Amino acid sequence: MSSLKTYDEKRDFKQTAEPKGAKKKSGGKQHIFVIQRHHASRLHYDFRLEVDGVLKSWAVPKGPSMNPADKRLAMQVEDHPYDYKDFEGVIPEGNYGAGYVYVWDKGNYELLREDGSSFDKEANKEIREGDLKIRLKGRKVKGEFALVKMKNSEDNAWLLLKHKDDYAVKDAYNSEDFTPQRVKDRGVKEKEKMKGAGKKKAGLTKVKTAPQTEKTVKKNKRQQELFTPMMATLVDAPFSREGWLFETKWDGYRAIADVRKGKVELYSRNHLSFNKDYAPVVKALESLQHDAVLDGEIVILKKDGTSDFQSLQNYKNDPSGNLVYVVFDLLELDGEDLKAMPLIQRKELLKTVVKQLKRKDVIYSDHVMDNSDALYKQAKEKGWEGIIAKEADSLYAEGKRAMAWLKIKIIDEQEAIICGYTDPKGSRKKIGSLVLGVYDDKQQLRYVGNCGGGLNGALINELYEKMQPLRQKTSPFDKKIRTNTPVTWVKPQLVCQVKFSSWTSDKQLRQPVFLGLRKDKPAEEVHQETAKPTKMATKKAAATAAPVKATPEKERVVTLNSKKVPLTNQQKLYWPDEKVTKGDLIDYYMDMADYVLPYLKDRPLSLHRFPNGIKDAGFYQKDVDTESAPDWVKTVTLHAASASRDVDYLVCNNAATLVYMANLGCIEMNPWLSRVKNLDHPDYIVLDLDPENIAFKYVVETALAIKELLDKVGVKSFCKTSGASGLHIYVPTGGKYNYETCRLFAEYVAKQVQQELPKITNVIRTKSKRNKKVYIDYMQNSRGQTVASPYSVRPKPGATVSAPLDWKELNDDLAISNFTMENMRDRIRAVGDLWKDIDKTKNDLRKAIEKVESIAAAHVE
Repeated sequence: MSSLKTYDEKRDFKQTAEPKGAKKKSGGKQHIFVIQRHHASRLHYDFRLEVDGVLKSWAVPKGPSMNPADKRLAMQVEDHPYDYKDFEGVIPEGNYGAGYVYVWDKGNYELLREDGSSFDKEANKEIREGDLKIRLKGRKVKGEFALVKMKNSEDNAWLLLKHKDDYAVKDAYNSEDFTPQRVKDRGVKEKEKMKGAGKKKAGLTKVKTAPQTEKTVKKNKRQQELFTPMMATLVDAPFSREGWLFETKWDGYRAIADVRKGKVELYSRNHLSFNKDYAPVVKALESLQHDAVLDGEIVILKKDGTSDFQSLQNYKNDPSGNLVYVVFDLLELDGEDLKAMPLIQRKELLKTVVKQLKRKDVIYSDHVMDNSDALYKQAKEKGWEGIIAKEADSLYAEGKRAMAWLKIKIIDEQEAIICGYTDPKGSRKKIGSLVLGVYDDKQQLRYVGNCGGGLNGALINELYEKMQPLRQKTSPFDKKIRTNTPVTWVKPQLVCQVKFSSWTSDKQLRQPVFLGLRKDKPAEEVHQETAKPTKMATKKAAATAAPVKATPEKERVVTLNSKKVPLTNQQKLYWPDEKVTKGDLIDYYMDMADYVLPYLKDRPLSLHRFPNGIKDAGFYQKDVDTESAPDWVKTVTLHAASASRDVDYLVCNNAATLVYMANLGCIEMNPWLSRVKNLDHPDYIVLDLDPENIAFKYVVETALAIKELLDKVGVKSFCKTSGASGLHIYVPTGGKYNYETCRLFAEYVAKQVQQELPKITNVIRTKSKRNKKVYIDYMQNSRGQTVASPYSVRPKPGATVSAPLDWKELNDDLAISNFTMENMRDRIRAVGDLWKDIDKTKNDLRKAIEKVESIAAAHVE
C-alpha cells in the first residue's frame, strides 16, 4: 500500500491546490529537506525530509531551533508527495489544514551515519528505530540535528534536537524572528477570514454542561479516560539545584481540565465534577484552540497575586472574588499523550497554549530555574503556603506521589478529618470546636486535636448543616478521647484544611486554624504528612537524570577476579519484613555469578537502584559516573533516546562488576536484549505476560498457548518467571534479525494467541483497558529496552527471583513465590541451569514465517 494513501484520503484536490500524491522517480544523489511555516488553526512548522521518493513529515509547534539547549516537540504526520516541497499558498476554508503555507527554509541534507549502503534504506531504518541523525544544508538551519522518538511513545511524538557544532547558537532562538513580516501578516489575514467557520467546525461555541457538583465525572456520557494528578512529596527545607525548576505553591483546589472539541470537563483529583461550581473557568476553557488535558489549581487571587483558600471556600456564597484557573502542566495535546515528555518541554507547550487563549481567568504558572532563593524569599514575604520544586526532565507519574516533585512549606498546613464537634461556649453558637483525626499507617483513625480557630458565624452555620446528616452515637476512634465539653460524634467523611504552628510530642496539632473544607480528597486518604529530609529526596530524584557519585562508608572488601570490591552497609535491611539484608543480596550474587553472568555479558545495562531497600522508592540510572567507578568497570557510550544525550552504560562481564552493582543497591539486573558488538540485532525475542487483576493460572494458560503456536511453526522457546507477577517467554534468534523483524514476529504471536484466548488476554498497552486480563507485551523488543535477566532478584516481597523453568512446571501449582533468593541455590543444585542451551538453539524465523503464512492460507481455504 502506498505511503501516500493517507495524504490523498485527507484532501479534496478539486478544492485545494496541494499536489496530488506521487513518489519521486528514483535517481539522484541529493536528498532535499523543506521547512514550511503553516498558519492553520494553530501556527506550526512542518519539517519534511525526502526519503525513498516521498517527504517524511513532522509538525513542529515551535519551529526548529539552532540552540542545542532546546528540545522541540515534533509530531510525525502522514507522508507527503515529493512535489509538496515547493507548495506555497492558501489551503481553502473547510479543507484539511486550512490556512496559509510558506516555504520557510529548504536545502539538501545528509545522514550522519551513512555507511555506503542505500541512503533511503538507512534513513528508513533510523526512522523505524526512532533515532535519525542528519546534517542540514539550508539557508536558515544548518549543521547537525537529531530526530529522536520519545520514550514510551507508541505513535508519533518525537523531539527535534540541534547538535553542538559550528552553527549552533547559545542565545534564545525563535523561528518567528526569521519570518518576514509580510508572511506573518498574510497568515493572520487568512486565519481571520476562516475564523467564524473554523470555530463552528471545531465546536468552540458555548456548550451547556449538566449540573454535577457532587457527582463524579464518571456519570457523564463522555467516555474519555479520567486522569489522576501527580502529587508532590513534602521535604523539610528549601534547596537550589541545577536541573530543577521552582514554582509557586498555589492554595486552592487541584483540578484536571479535559477539553475536547470545545467541551470541557473540569474535575477534582478524586474525580468530582467542578463544572457547576466553577462555571466561569469552564466557559473560559471552551475557547481553547486545542484539544488538551491540563493540570492546575483553581484559586481566588488577591490583588497582590497570592491565592486565598478561605475566599475560595466562600465563592459559592460570594462569587465576587477573582476566580482563576492556574495551570502548570499539560498531559495531552490534540490527542497526543505527553506524559512521557520531559516536564520542561510540557511547560513550554503549555505556555503557548495558554497564551493563545488570551484569558485573565486561565493563566500559566511560571517558574524559575536552578536557584530557588529569590522565589522562596518572595514566598515568605507574601505569606504563601510554600513553593514547589520539580525536576525539569521528569516525566508525569499519573496518580503517584513522586520524588521528582517536592513541596517546601512556609506555613504548615494539614488535611484533617472532622470526627465530631464540641458544645459551644460563651457567645458562639452551635459549634465550639471541631474534633479532628487522621489515618495512621495501619489505616486506623487517630485523634490529632480540636480546632476552634478560624470559625465564624456564617461558616459555623454551613458546617453545622453539613454535619447533621452524619451524626452518630459512638466515637469513630478506637481509643477514648478526652475533651473539656460534650462531643457530638459524626461519621468521619468531611475533610478540612487547617494551618498550625507545629506538631506536639504526642502527635497533635498545636494552635490549628480552620481554613476550609476539602471536597477534592476522600477521607480515607488523609494521613499525617511528614517531611522527608531534603538532601535524601533530591539525591534520589536527581539520580534518574544524572550520574550519581556514591561516597559510601567502607565496611569490608572482597577480591574477585583479582579485583578488589569495597562493600558498604552490609547490615542494612533491604527486605525488612523478611529480615533480608544488603549483605545477603551480595552473597547471593557472588554465589550465583556463574549462572547470572552469561545473560549479562557484553550487554549495556540500566541500573535499577534501591539503596534503602524495597520499601523506599528506587530509581533508574543509565549513566555511570566513570570518574568514581573503579577503573576495571567496563562501560560503553551510547545515545539514550529517553535522555536525549550520550550516556555511559555499564557492561557487566565479571563477578567483580556484578558485586559492584549489587553494592550500589541494584537488586535486579536489567540487560539489553542485544550485545555491544551487535546492538541492532537482539539475541532473543521476548513476550512478557503481565496479569492485571486476574489469577496466575490464566498466565500459565496463556504461556502454554504461546508455546503451542511456536511449536507449530518450528520455533523453540524458553520460559521463566518474571519474579514480579508474570512470566517471560524467550525465543532465541542467534542475533540474525533486527529489532523490527523480531518485534513484528512477537506481535504476530501475541495477536494470534489473543484471538485464541480473547476472554483472558489483551494486547492493548493502555493499563486501564487490561483489567482482569493477561497483557501479552511484545513491545519490549526494541533497541534499548531491558528485561530482568534470568536468576535476577526482584525488589518484591519475599525476595523473589526470575527463575528459568522447565515447560513441564507450568501447571496450576506454579507460583511466583516458589522461587526466592533463599532457595535458588538449592534449586540449581537439584535441576541445574535449565537455560544452559539457550544460546546454542538455532531458530530460523524466515522458515517460521513461511509456516505462519501456510497456516494462514490453510485457514482461508
